[in-house]
Amino acid sequence: MPAAAVTPDEYKMSLFEHLAELRTRLMRVVIAVVVLGAVSLAFAREIYGFLMRPVLMSLPAASAQLIYTSAIEELNVLMKIGLYAGVFMSTPVLLWQIWGFISPGLYDNEKKLAAPFIVFGTLAFVAGAAFCYFALLPQMFSFLLQREDVAAITQRIDTAKLREQDALRYLSLGDLDHAAALARTAVGDLEAAGEGRTTSDGMGVSLLPKRTVDVTSRLEGLGRLVDATRAGFGESARPVLSQVMAKRLEAIAAYGLGDLDKAQGLADEGAALLAGVVASRTADFAELWKLERTVSVGVATVESMNWTKPMLSMSEQLSLVLVLELAFGLIFELPLVMMVLGMVGLVKSSFLFKYQRHALVVCLIAAAILTPTGDAVNLALMAGPMLLCYELGVVLVWVVEKRRRGAPADATGITPT
Repeated sequence: MPAAAVTPDEYKMSLFEHLAELRTRLMRVVIAVVVLGAVSLAFAREIYGFLMRPVLMSLPAASAQLIYTSAIEELNVLMKIGLYAGVFMSTPVLLWQIWGFISPGLYDNEKKLAAPFIVFGTLAFVAGAAFCYFALLPQMFSFLLQREDVAAITQRIDTAKLREQDALRYLSLGDLDHAAALARTAVGDLEAAGEGRTTSDGMGVSLLPKRTVDVTSRLEGLGRLVDATRAGFGESARPVLSQVMAKRLEAIAAYGLGDLDKAQGLADEGAALLAGVVASRTADFAELWKLERTVSVGVATVESMNWTKPMLSMSEQLSLVLVLELAFGLIFELPLVMMVLGMVGLVKSSFLFKYQRHALVVCLIAAAILTPTGDAVNLALMAGPMLLCYELGVVLVWVVEKRRRGAPADATGITPT
């Protein structure tokens, strides 16, 4: 015998019954968050390191670290990691409870969509968080923490320093040919046209802090040349190196008195004396000293441009990353949310189509608020997915309405309450 028809009145619930059911479902979500969060605490440090990778990769190599300003901040950060990890991992449970709460108001054929709703909802949330982590965060932190001009000079300087070290090693072996060749290559790269170009003419080194770094770098370079020459040429170089050291000590004394011009001149004189070690290889020693001068100018230039240094706290950066991850997860859930609202009759596709231009403005405003940077690239990375998700949601609502209009009367079951 056919099953007895179910009347809509049998599905009606009082307000208090709805609230009681909502409380029960919320408690299930809370329990899932607590349990999964407690499990995540065992891996809190690893999760934190993974989340902070875009931040650390955008910092200078010498200062790629985060600080904490109180004794319990690190502990608070790890606890927060556990809580948010529980929230993220309980997404399927949350979607399951949402569907269970709204399913009494759906048609019978729509209730069968529970599994796809939970699966695709979870995948959409994960996709949003992944898009934020891999596409937005590296761009955003690079914009906030790096200057392109400084990064270009730094890259050239770091490469030149590696070549300088090898040149000094060859010099310590007495191989002036390879040492001078490496020095010429390094200087050529530093002085090549393009972004990050560094020249040994001083590049307008005039500000006192910049000039100070330039002179100290030259004195350090002269000391490295002395050490490498002594190792490569032994006792035969001792008389010349004694004269060089005398000049270096005079330069250090002048530097201590604040006479930077005299200190720089004495350093240059000391480097010129090095050519006396092998009189026929004056040009090779000149190449080595030119490399030291050019590197010192580049270091001074970078120091003068980096007059602010980031000191990022663990808690603040974690909050920023988690807010953006959660925001993008919710943005990618927008189509499913709109579809569910269309199923229960709270939104109509005609209304969404009519106010598409208004939605565009709202998405741009929301993206501008959520994006901590003011550049167009990060704004587009935030607003673009938001607009696409809205348009997909409009299409899904339209599909839901079309399916309902085309469904036969005897297959719809009860009407939504």
